[in-house]
Amino acid sequence: MIIGTAVAILLLLGMSAFFSGSETALTAASRNRIHALEREGNKRAAVVNSLISDRERLIGAILLGNNLVNILASALATNLFASLMPGGMGVAVATAVMTVLVLVFAEVLPKTYAITRADSMAMSVGKPISWLVAAVAWITVLIQAVVNATLRMVGAGAPDASFTAEEEIRGAIDFHHSEGGVDEADRHRLVGALDLKDMTVEEVMIHRKNITMLDASLPPGDIIRQALNSPHTRIPLYNAEEDEITGILHMKDLLRAVVQQKGTIDDIDFKDLLREPWFVPETTPLQDQLDLFLTERNHFALVVDEYGELQGLLTLEDILEEIVGDIRDEHDVPVQGVRPQSDGSVMVEGWVTIRDLNRATGWNLPDDEAVTVAGLVIHEAQTIPEPGQRFAFHGHRFDVIRKTRNQITGLRVSPIPEEPEPV
Repeated sequence: MIIGTAVAILLLLGMSAFFSGSETALTAASRNRIHALEREGNKRAAVVNSLISDRERLIGAILLGNNLVNILASALATNLFASLMPGGMGVAVATAVMTVLVLVFAEVLPKTYAITRADSMAMSVGKPISWLVAAVAWITVLIQAVVNATLRMVGAGAPDASFTAEEEIRGAIDFHHSEGGVDEADRHRLVGALDLKDMTVEEVMIHRKNITMLDASLPPGDIIRQALNSPHTRIPLYNAEEDEITGILHMKDLLRAVVQQKGTIDDIDFKDLLREPWFVPETTPLQDQLDLFLTERNHFALVVDEYGELQGLLTLEDILEEIVGDIRDEHDVPVQGVRPQSDGSVMVEGWVTIRDLNRATGWNLPDDEAVTVAGLVIHEAQTIPEPGQRFAFHGHRFDVIRKTRNQITGLRVSPIPEEPEPV
């Protein structure tokens, strides 16, 4: 009798360890790896994927089985020790012994084992656990109904399921970056691809002050010489005012015309060479504009505001740089309007975008509330500063150098040294 009871207790503890380890393995298993294995035809991975797709039902079934065997094992142990030790000592000894056995061999040990090899163990226990889930499905449904009703009574409501796949990916990238598994450049590329849908054309465009444009009324020879001196292959032409764009001159079209005229550039009619300009609103989501670039087979667009006034230009390369970083060739020039100084500070024109400044310096100034550096200072200061004023925020010092009417045109920005912590 005593031996039989002891064997039964050990078997129940073994079942408890199985349930505890299975719970840890199935909840810690990587859904990405399991999904990949299922697509490769792994049947055990398909079972695991089916189980973890309904975690409430899975956890309810495992907890039901685990609590059932633990309570039964404790009851048998109490009965056994009570028969061996008259008085109240048997209950106390049974409680102490079962606490140690359950804690060490049915909880800590199997969970530790499972957490170190979650994927492989999850696929090993997937089949028997799926039988358990199917067998007690009606019980777990009742339990979940009681739980949900209780949560509603106390005002907790249903659990929040707003955690998206994108947030999970971002969290995984940041975690592996902090652990050293993903370097800064790879992290920028991975996160940059996710950021596109949250950005607008205005945040990435080249500001109108940095656009190289040619006067269409100039003699053909002057236009050609200025075009050849430009590092760009597509150049807007304008009439009297810069906002009146008449067309886009492509260098390949120009070279073909020069060859056809056998070098007689004065006879070239630029009206036949110019391509139709493509205007896009500054509020266009960057992901949408990328899709348009790819479908329209046009990689150059002019950006306008709600009144149709020119604000800047955008190319496919500008969008790709948000993902892969700067793409430079022998004709590219450094970021305009940003001049690093020997003391570590940076002289910045007010119209420079915060993203360009961050890209040129490696800083991490926020661009949620403002697009340009001048806009950031005005937003944080809640006023239009005067030359000579100094502000400090986001770990940097901003000195206003120049101002034209109500526009900040020049600043000196420098990081604030971190003060050593007192010993």
